[in-house]
Amino acid sequence: MKKQGMRRQLLATVVSNKMDKTVVVMAERMVKHKFYHKYVRRRSKFSSHDENNACRIGDKVLITETRPLSRSKKWRVSKIVQKAI
Repeated sequence: MKKQGMRRQLLATVVSNKMDKTVVVMAERMVKHKFYHKYVRRRSKFSSHDENNACRIGDKVLITETRPLSRSKKWRVSKIVQKAI
């Protein structure tokens, strides 16, 4: 029996919820610049599966990597951490 590894999880912010059962989230990370040695903000956008259409723009969500659900969706919303005001 093969042991399954831990799946990647990211904390991200919902930037679009116009599609059905899909939200676009933006994850931000800090990377140290090689030459200037200062930290630079990098952003990545991911299409993520939202089964119940529960997410709204501005929500902080926890997304988990999953099997490919479509051409662009490889992440799933596991829970809403903080609702937008």
